Amino acid sequence: MFEMNRTHPHLVDMFSIGRSYEGRPLYVLQLGKRMRSYKKAVWIDCGVHAREWIGPAFCQWFVKEALHSYQYDSVMRRLMNQLNFYIMPVFNVDGYNFSWTTDRFWRKTRSKNAKYHCRGVDANRNWKVKWCEEGASSQPCDDTYCGPFPESEPEVKAVAKFLRKHKKRVKAYISIHAYAQMLLYPYSYKYATIPNFNLTALYSAYGVRYRYGPASTTLYVSSGSSMDWAYRNGIPYAFAFELRDTGYFGFLLPEALINPTCTETMRAVMTISSGLLKKCETGLHQLDRERYPYL
Repeated sequence: MFEMNRTHPHLVDMFSIGRSYEGRPLYVLQLGKRMRSYKKAVWIDCGVHAREWIGPAFCQWFVKEALHSYQYDSVMRRLMNQLNFYIMPVFNVDGYNFSWTTDRFWRKTRSKNAKYHCRGVDANRNWKVKWCEEGASSQPCDDTYCGPFPESEPEVKAVAKFLRKHKKRVKAYISIHAYAQMLLYPYSYKYATIPNFNLTALYSAYGVRYRYGPASTTLYVSSGSSMDWAYRNGIPYAFAFELRDTGYFGFLLPEALINPTCTETMRAVMTISSGLLKKCETGLHQLDRERYPYL
């Protein structure tokens, strides 16, 4: 992150939106050409769950590829000129560090609970949207523990605060997870889909197919998720990716599959971003006024 910021100052702005439970900075990279004072934006976060290592790998890949291809790829140059991308390479920095040093399959944050010896909260069950209902656990030792209250985790609180502050600008929210090979959209907490949503299936450059659909029916019901929160808080395009694979390697995706996984996901994210830009140019403001009159 520091290297990308240092070598591409005209396209990258690195900043911290807060600190983790253990005091680590929560870094975000803003990608985009500084052309206008007000640009629509896409948010992408990776590493919400510590053991899903392909997530942070993709966020790093995205930054590298975007900056490299800006010079010769007209599509990327147009996206970077007309949109900003907020990239959070490692959301759950404490848990991610713990998964490297101590427990490879750690999922949660690393916050301490005064009453229990078990540590951590599922950072994708801690958002203030149907918090701690179906698909989340109130037991601190469970992997899907929702936390003592919504936004109890400083990492979740920091991102929620940032998105609330910039919600008129951020028009797409993308959270990168693993594994299942799926592209999910709201809702997670109920068996319903969002209105007027058309999405083409994701076919990768390598012939790998991704299932797509509402998270509740395509994957499982869960409450307190970041994707549902983003959508409920006025971000009209909200997605969660479940990257490779479907269980053969699971969280232990081998190094040889980083490149193809990131390549196909890059294509999907660029397609979403291009669609967003088209909406911006053909009346996203009107869509906002109709769906979110309070903005």
